[in-house]
Amino acid sequence: MPLPFPQNLLRLCETLVIGAIGGAIFNAAGIPAGFLSGAMIFVAIAALAGRPMHMPAPLGRVVFVLIGISLGGAVTPETLKGIATWPLSVVLLCIGMTCSTFGSAFYLRKVHGWDMLSALFGSAPGALSQVIANATQCHSDLRGIAIVQTIRVVILTALLPVGLALFGLIPPAPTRSFAITDSIPELVVLVVVAGASSFLAHWVRFPGGLIFGAMLASAILHGSGVIHATMPWWIVNAVMVALGALTGSRFANTQLRTLLSYSLAALGSFSVAILIVSVFAAMSAWLVNLQLSDIIVSYSPGALDAMMILALALHLDPIFVGAHHVARFILISLSLPLFVKMYGQPPKIPPKLPDKRPVQED
Repeated sequence: MPLPFPQNLLRLCETLVIGAIGGAIFNAAGIPAGFLSGAMIFVAIAALAGRPMHMPAPLGRVVFVLIGISLGGAVTPETLKGIATWPLSVVLLCIGMTCSTFGSAFYLRKVHGWDMLSALFGSAPGALSQVIANATQCHSDLRGIAIVQTIRVVILTALLPVGLALFGLIPPAPTRSFAITDSIPELVVLVVVAGASSFLAHWVRFPGGLIFGAMLASAILHGSGVIHATMPWWIVNAVMVALGALTGSRFANTQLRTLLSYSLAALGSFSVAILIVSVFAAMSAWLVNLQLSDIIVSYSPGALDAMMILALALHLDPIFVGAHHVARFILISLSLPLFVKMYGQPPKIPPKLPDKRPVQED
């Protein structure tokens, strides 16, 4: 039964406050993408401690649109110069993701005793909603799949920025201004056009349509020089806190004992996947003359929305990163029905019992 509106509002406020505190602490500590990772970790801890963390779906949609607008604002004509070299990198990504999915699934099957279909669902990098929908229909281990998938996202979101910073691979942050924008009318036009594009892309079921519809419109407006207004940094940071809280709230109603029981499976499968993907990312870095941090985030097997906002937080090339994650999303979405056909078990039909009714004599 749905909760009353005031109760849901209180849960939302508590979730956002906890996320904001975590994001502020991580950001003050100098952790890259601190608002995102801090909010995610603090909300996840609160959820595991029994607090009713809640993020409504409509708010999540608004967050995705704002992410897309912010990503498109980073586009300039200079960022499009390397488009001709992308197909090779995308092909390597698809091959690498296929190998890492089966390698991770093999680990879950052999080491942790998962059935092959559940192992493939748990190893598929991203497209969580499609994975859960298919797993539900096939009566797979939903709890294990969701936990393994979520832990992978948490690890990437929390540790990837730190790793890139340690090796000096994060580009410098742009100069910040507290002003809303140089032109409020431009910002209004940007939000209206990007919002309409986002709705259209979502309506036609384009992969990640809410983010990519808004990003496409924003990128065209900025790349052509029609619009110069961008989302102010404090709105972008608020969006990062909201997305972190959205990810962390997935741990709601999860018992700590259950989480621990699947943690080894999650860590092991993640390690196998990262090892395999790293080989293909290294090949791409060798063949394609692009920034290494862009390639690393593009090849990271995390959720599409989390990886896109991570690219935003780390000041990476949003078009390059987005193209790779859309390609991966499409690959996984097309592969899931094949997984079900190859490894799904047909429903068991109970044997027909003999008719024991007494035979009536004429």
